[in-house]
Formats: sequence, C-alpha cells, structure tokens
Amino acid sequence: MTLVTELTDRTADTEAPLISALVERWSPRAYDPTAVVPTETLRTVFEAARWAPSANNVQPWRFIVARRGTDAFAKIHDGLLGFNQAWADSAAVLVVNLAETVDPEGRPRPWARYDLGQAVAHLTVQAQHEGLHTHQMGGFDAQRLHDAFELDDSLEVVSVTAIGVLGHVESLPDGLREREVAPRVRKPLDELVIVGE
Repeated sequence: MTLVTELTDRTADTEAPLISALVERWSPRAYDPTAVVPTETLRTVFEAARWAPSANNVQPWRFIVARRGTDAFAKIHDGLLGFNQAWADSAAVLVVNLAETVDPEGRPRPWARYDLGQAVAHLTVQAQHEGLHTHQMGGFDAQRLHDAFELDDSLEVVSVTAIGVLGHVESLPDGLREREVAPRVRKPLDELVIVGE
C-alpha cells in the first residue's frame, strides 16, 4: 500500500519561510487504523492547547478526548455526518472541541469560540511537531454530541478533530482518495492582507 506522501508532495509552497511544523502540516483523511498515540505524546499536544492565549486569560476551551476502541470514540463517530464517518474511524483519537460560551454567573463570553480556535491551532501545530497529523471537521451533529456526553448548556460543540498517524491512500473510498492527493492550494498573501505592505 502507498502512503499519501509517496504519491504527492504535501509540503506547503509558502511565500515566506515558515517553521517546519507549519510547512508540513496538512489535513489527511487516511490514517493508520492500528497506530496508537502514546499517552505522554497526547498530553504534550494538549499542553500546547493549554498555553494558547485567551481573552482575559479565561481559557474557555474544553476537550472530550477519545481513543479508538472506546465507548466515547464510538459516540463521537456516531455524531459525525456524511463522508466524515467513512474515514474518521481509522484515526487514533477523536476530540470534541468545546467553547465555554457562558461564565459561571451566566454572562456571555463573546470571544470563547475564537479562543478555542487558537487552542486547537496550537494543538494542531504541536501534533505535527510530534509526528502526528490532524484533521478538523465541521460535519457533525452538535446536538447529538451534546446529548451523548450530557454536556452543560454553557458548553458549545464547535468542531471535532481527528488525530493519528498517516495511513495509506488506498484505504479511502474513490472520491476521498482523489481529494487526498489533490494539490494543496491557498489564496495569495496579497488577497488576504487588506491593508499593509
């Protein structure tokens, strides 16, 4: 079987030099279904998330972390939609990313989703540095996940992350296999920076 990286170069073609964890980071769907992420490595990945910046340092992120083969993993997998269910079961870990959108006094935390995004970005870069790959998902049933884990109403399900070791492209269905090896593209920097030099 062929690893995705053997079929195509997944290194980002950047307009400026970046650290290797960013240049090499991409979002695969083909994961090794036998790989296990060591506990200490997983702790390191979430330690990176812990040290992300947040408004007023309230750290409004929470995570449900589930290893393949556990009941929690099955609950998360059951809450995924569409083709995400076709590949995510081979990831070593599934993570539900939660934003605490209301403080203990019931006041809204307007920056909670933004802060969670920063924490997940830190997690993603650290995972890449540790030799792992991640894939962020928006295709899920938030209410189903909320109910499955009996979450407090202050917590909002924002995204789901797959974490694992790169697998073989042949393990994917045809449509996903094509997406897995398609060229990586980004808009030019000049289109993204509205004001600047």
